[in-house]
Amino acid sequence: MGGCHSYARTRKAVASKKRVEFSEIDGHKLKNNNTQAVPSLEEKPYLLQGYVSERIADMDIKTLSVLPAGLDEAEWMASNTIAFFKNINLFSGALSEFCTTKTCPTTRGPGDVTYYWSDEQGKKVRCSAPLYTDYTMSYIQELLTDEEVFPTGAGTDFPRGYVFLVQRIFLYLFRTLAHLYWAHFWDVVQMNMHPHLNTLFVHFVTFGREFQLLEPAETAPLEDLISTLCSHHRL
Repeated sequence: MGGCHSYARTRKAVASKKRVEFSEIDGHKLKNNNTQAVPSLEEKPYLLQGYVSERIADMDIKTLSVLPAGLDEAEWMASNTIAFFKNINLFSGALSEFCTTKTCPTTRGPGDVTYYWSDEQGKKVRCSAPLYTDYTMSYIQELLTDEEVFPTGAGTDFPRGYVFLVQRIFLYLFRTLAHLYWAHFWDVVQMNMHPHLNTLFVHFVTFGREFQLLEPAETAPLEDLISTLCSHHRL
C-alpha cells in the first residue's frame, strides 16, 4: 500500500510582477508522517481579501456537514467522501495544464513542504506533482470501488478499520488542495475558479473536522486560510 511523507524546505523568492488581486483493515491504519513546521509569514495570495472573501454561494456549510438525523454515520461519511473525491479530482484535472513535471518537479505544499509518496515496500519516493496526484487519485479510486471497503449493497456492514481509511483519503485530498493553493493559486485566479476552490476547501475542512478525519498537525500550515474562510462563512 502506498503512503506519503512530508518535509519542509525554505521557499525561494519568486521574482514576478504583481498580479491582480478548494471485514478488517489493520494494515491501512493512518500514520501521521507530516513533520513540517508552520511556515513563516510571507506573501500568500490566497489570503488577499479580494480573493479569500469570494465563494460560489452564501450557504450554511455547517448544516451541509453535520450528520442528518436518522442517517447512519458510516453511510454519511462514505457518500461525502466519494463526493469530495470527485470534485477535487475534477478540480485538479482542470489545472493539469499548469501542473506539469516542468512547473512542479516535486510536490509542494504550504511553507514549501515537500510531499513524498511511499511505494509498496514503504520506500519514500520523491516525485513530480502530476505523478503524486496520479498515485493519490488512483489509490483513492481503488478504495472507493472496493466493495469490501465501501460496500454499496443494502444492509452490508462497513469493515472494522473503515474510519482509518477515510482518514487516509482525507489526508491525501487535503494535500492535493494544499498543493493547488500553494503552487497554482494564480492559475486558479486566472481561470476565475477561486470562489469554487474556497467553497470546496472550507466544506471539505469543516466536514473533516466534524468527524475528526483531519489531524491538526497536517492542516496547520493552512490554518490562516482555514480561519479566514471560516470567518467569512460564519463558522
